[in-house]
Amino acid sequence: MTRIDLGHESLQSIDGFGFCEAFQRARLMRGLPEGPRREVLDLLMSRDKGVGFSMLRLGIGSSPDYSDDHMKSHQPENPGGPDAPPAYRWDGDDGGQLWLAHEARAYGIERFYANAWSAPGYMKDNGSDADGGSLLPEWREAYARYLLAYADHYRRAGIPVTDLAFTNEPDLTISYASMRFTPAEAADYVTVIGPHARSKGLRLVACDSYGWSGAQEYTRAIEAHAVARELVDVHAGHPYATPVRGPLPTSRPTWMSEWSPDGETWNESWDDGSGYDGFAVAEQIHDSFTLGEVNGYFYWFGASVGPTRAPIRIEGDTYRVSRRLWALASYSRHVRPGAVRTAASSDHPALKVTAFRNADGSRTVVVLNSATESVTATLPFEGQAYVTDEERAMTPGQAVRDQAGFAPRSLTTLVSPP
Repeated sequence: MTRIDLGHESLQSIDGFGFCEAFQRARLMRGLPEGPRREVLDLLMSRDKGVGFSMLRLGIGSSPDYSDDHMKSHQPENPGGPDAPPAYRWDGDDGGQLWLAHEARAYGIERFYANAWSAPGYMKDNGSDADGGSLLPEWREAYARYLLAYADHYRRAGIPVTDLAFTNEPDLTISYASMRFTPAEAADYVTVIGPHARSKGLRLVACDSYGWSGAQEYTRAIEAHAVARELVDVHAGHPYATPVRGPLPTSRPTWMSEWSPDGETWNESWDDGSGYDGFAVAEQIHDSFTLGEVNGYFYWFGASVGPTRAPIRIEGDTYRVSRRLWALASYSRHVRPGAVRTAASSDHPALKVTAFRNADGSRTVVVLNSATESVTATLPFEGQAYVTDEERAMTPGQAVRDQAGFAPRSLTTLVSPP
């Protein structure tokens, strides 16, 4: 019979699972009628009814206004130069993100990651917050103060920003907010913003590269810099251009800080071979923790509109749910901040296994069966199974004691009590 081995060796610690509602997606969510709005919030942040996300990523705006779905800057106009007194115009809304952050706190979320896509256009050599371009040398200190001021706006509003990043996808030029840094330039800028972040008790995150191999290059550049390597607290990357195939080269915590699968249509399926169904999301989560050895995992949008790959699609006054949501829930709901990933393996090639020990002593084992037939395995575990496939969504299944069955093309979460 197939066997799953669960070791006692502690691997990486777990910071949690997060999502983002930047680019005014939070405002769209807030615009739902009260009932559907609460249901969507529950689906994203409740541990009983939904994913149970434990981190929230915030987008720091750089655009002059909220036209289209832009993120508005809290200093949309040049105050008179880099040495002029700041002219911040905080609107107390931030595209709905401040409202969402307060909701997140009510659900128990304590980690808030503020991430800038670009500096405002007047700080850049192309005069726009869009279309790439680079930060002008004379604005380096002012940009750092600008980012710290954003965190201060949230702190005064009762939301403690915990983590801060000065760049998002610095190796990508795109038609909306974007700004370029080479790995060497990013490492150098860490020496500018790092002391500011430390003075405010913020963890500095770098550099959210567009591809995982790119993230490895940015991490190497920072680790090779004698000053920068002591100032970066979390290294992060996105697996769009290149997938997660190995860890980032650092002993610091690492995050898969943004991903959703490609695709041009809304998809609610669990396993249809499209590459953006629930099964594909489960595989990517597994790879991030096992191959990438990440400490934290951020999906992209939690809820959006149109042909989105978010787990929830907003449609006027209502919403729809994709099976992607339950792939995320199968991990996030029962793998909590402060958990530790522990050794796990199977002698069956179709079973992809991850195991975690939570701070309260409970254990979670997640098994993705990629075979087209059921697999029964022995394992040293006693607890409850929750199954997700085309018909089930974190549905309570068998009680497990030293043996468990895994349905074809399914995701099973085994949970033991503390």
